[in-house]
Amino acid sequence: MLALIVSVLATAAAPQPTIVQKPIPFPRARKTQMAAYSKRHYGIDSYRLREPKVIVEHYTVTETFQQTYNTFAPNNPDPELKELPGTCAHYVIDRDGTIYQLVPRSIMCRHTVGLNYTSFGIEHVGMSDGDVMGNKRQLAASLRLTRWLRCRYGIATKDVIGHSESLSSPFHTERVERLKQQTHGDMTRATMKKYRAQLGAC
Repeated sequence: MLALIVSVLATAAAPQPTIVQKPIPFPRARKTQMAAYSKRHYGIDSYRLREPKVIVEHYTVTETFQQTYNTFAPNNPDPELKELPGTCAHYVIDRDGTIYQLVPRSIMCRHTVGLNYTSFGIEHVGMSDGDVMGNKRQLAASLRLTRWLRCRYGIATKDVIGHSESLSSPFHTERVERLKQQTHGDMTRATMKKYRAQLGAC
């Protein structure tokens, strides 16, 4: 009962932003591949995202939302790691501040090696950290979405991270030896320090 009250209060303090549903195909075959990936990398035989503890911020290295959608929708092996299922993110925030949801929050997405089993992925249409932080509408939408997710799921502010911070997360887990140090450079620690400072409390 207490947990329910806390959840209601948190939701009231951080209301859900407007989210446009734009689902990518995630049929049974892709779910089966996600479960197999999860088993290989985390020892978890499931595609379900349960009790998420981390939110990972990214930028897309694309100019438009549609280009990003077209990257995630086909279930093709990713060009970097050559694995299935294809990469994806739960949310994409466009340059105009529109928030799109591509994948249900109950399903794992391949967006961050070592953290997919316990994290939401949020992509921002843009080419750099500066693109995201310098776009007032996009940044405001990002903070609203992240605050709502953080408060709804009880995720600590320190566990809202940039992709570049993935290896330092206490939740980072990777069973495949060649990927234990794999990460990307988007949303650096310096950028995320500024971002986290703007998140506010629940």
